Amino acid sequence: MAIKNDYIRATGRRKTSVAQVRMIPNGEGKVTVNAKPVAAYFRGQEHQQRDILAPIGLVEAAKKFDFILKIIGGGTTGQAQAGRHAIARALVKLDEKNRKVMRAEGFLTRDPRMVERKKSGQPKARKRFQYSKR
Repeated sequence: MAIKNDYIRATGRRKTSVAQVRMIPNGEGKVTVNAKPVAAYFRGQEHQQRDILAPIGLVEAAKKFDFILKIIGGGTTGQAQAGRHAIARALVKLDEKNRKVMRAEGFLTRDPRMVERKKSGQPKARKRFQYSKR
């Protein structure tokens, strides 16, 4: 087990998904999500695989680290974007010079959009029952 000072930790969020990443030095650029390789976890969803790996492609030094992600909650899109957010935050912790690159791509901004709750007396969050004058 790695000692806390051996790796960099960061957290990313999107919708109801929370991603925790550990950046382990002296690796070969492997990315695992919940103990599975990215390709196996997001099987058949290439856009989400690209999404989660996007910050690593921007920073050359990132290829010398292994990324271990633990993602809980939400669906696959929220999980991929939460993982991207966590990796981007970890790369900024690695070197503050990466902040400008990550900010320009929008990887450091926490997307605040959430599912709106259903209101009582209505069929859905915003939908209303049909109005009848008589």
